[in-house]
Amino acid sequence: MSTEGKAIFWLRRDLRLQDNAGLFHAMQSGLKVQCLFIFDYNISKNLPSTDKRIAFIYQALEKIHEQLKSMGSSLLVKNGFPVDVWKEMLQKGDVKSIFCNEDYEPNAIKRDTQVANLAKDYGVSFNAYQDHVICKKGDVLKADGAPYTVFTPYFNKWVAKVNIDELPNYPNVTSDKLVKSSYEFPERQVLGFNGYSNFPTDFSDFELLKKYAIKRDVPGVEGTSKIGAALRFGTISIRQATKLAQKYSDVWLKELVWREFFSQIMQHFPNTVKEPFKIKYRQLQWHLNEDALQRWIDGKTGYPIVDAGMRELRTTGWMHNRVRMIVASFLCKHLLQDYRLGEAYFAEKLIDFELSSNNGNWQWAAGCGCDAAPYFRVFNPTTQQEKFDPKFEYIKQWVPEFGTFDYPEPMVDHKQAREKAINFYKNQLETHV
Repeated sequence: MSTEGKAIFWLRRDLRLQDNAGLFHAMQSGLKVQCLFIFDYNISKNLPSTDKRIAFIYQALEKIHEQLKSMGSSLLVKNGFPVDVWKEMLQKGDVKSIFCNEDYEPNAIKRDTQVANLAKDYGVSFNAYQDHVICKKGDVLKADGAPYTVFTPYFNKWVAKVNIDELPNYPNVTSDKLVKSSYEFPERQVLGFNGYSNFPTDFSDFELLKKYAIKRDVPGVEGTSKIGAALRFGTISIRQATKLAQKYSDVWLKELVWREFFSQIMQHFPNTVKEPFKIKYRQLQWHLNEDALQRWIDGKTGYPIVDAGMRELRTTGWMHNRVRMIVASFLCKHLLQDYRLGEAYFAEKLIDFELSSNNGNWQWAAGCGCDAAPYFRVFNPTTQQEKFDPKFEYIKQWVPEFGTFDYPEPMVDHKQAREKAINFYKNQLETHV
């Protein structure tokens, strides 16, 4: 048994050494800090070797390892089930405290509870801090203590409560606080992955933010921040992003608060991860059609703005936000497919997949979530294209055969599909009052 004690800072969705709440508290513990990342078999074993999210994580960790090396330390990378990895580490007897940042997804809460209980068995403290959001469950509530389920009043209360100028900026890690270590950083092949990511881990395009409100709905131009993956995996802190939004774009700030809104919905109503927020929508009998679903996935619906979005997603692991709304509405309203099928496909493909936002936005599109678009709102893909891609710039990039005999006819007629969708919702919802 070692007599020396150290703290372990467990990196998860906070892949940075700067402005990191949990890491700061680890450095304040009086113990030398060793940074750790675990490739969780519960997640990684279900992913293809070329998964872009694993590539993004790997490249972020590689950067952290180099930063730690410059300070005489290193990043310890493990591969396995977290409880098994922690049991092996705790048995050595030199870990005195575990530090990390909170994760609010149901599986993550279960994982952290297991590790915290294991740590307690070994007499080791488990310390988790708020870092992934500005406001978590319970921070923004109605006067009667109930959670908000409509965005606008939530946003107004959030803005009134949060003083962005006073958000902390946690000091960066310093070499004197670190364990002196020289762990080797594993090769991709050792971990069983070989993909690469070209998505940004940071953000500094302030000119884009200034024009964000004007350009964000136009998929044919670079008008969005593409910061979703960086926020999902914490390569940029939400505090830093929020301060940028306050300075450059009120519209972008509202988008960041939508992320917080959906996060607190998931925390207050964890059942919504698997079923609609609106109770009466839970008995909808969706028209399962595997051929229709596959044509949507393949980008062969005959609606070019839909097909462009689905092909962009399959090719890059990302899709423009305006187009995400269009393709989601098309699947749920035009094809009458269960929103959970689309949600699952996005979860499989999106590099910026975040459970609460993905779930919340799909329920919004299907009309069954909190503060959702009403069921009779059915996006017209053609008018959406005319408004947001009038010169077919986005469509030509992803659907090169558009305008030729190789491009399919629309698989459904919009007018007929809209009427069918409205009757589908109306008849079932009015039957189950």
